[in-house]
Amino acid sequence: MAKKRVVTQFGMGTSIRSRNYTEACARAIRDALWHNSLNVADAFGFSRDGMLIDVELGVQQPSLVDTNALLSIFPYGQPTVRVVKGGLDIPRREKDGWSVIANAAVIVSFDMEPAHD
Repeated sequence: MAKKRVVTQFGMGTSIRSRNYTEACARAIRDALWHNSLNVADAFGFSRDGMLIDVELGVQQPSLVDTNALLSIFPYGQPTVRVVKGGLDIPRREKDGWSVIANAAVIVSFDMEPAHD
């Protein structure tokens, strides 16, 4: 069997005041997921737990993201989370600090036989 991508979703999340990179990433993941109702597991006759979910997140300070905390967002499937440098830190005008913008790509795959050899 081979890992076959069936869905790619994108999202954006922010942490306006608290500079919480993990929360901005959580919001980006939810943004990607909550705008869709994925019925691909049912369509292919797979269990939802068989969903292989690869999440790539971009933030300016990847080391400040708690990836284990993000895994609990997924109600089923087998998620893995990778954080890379990306997103934006936007300086705040009215006071010290910045706002965080995180970007997410959520890719859903299944282990399945190739359609053609």
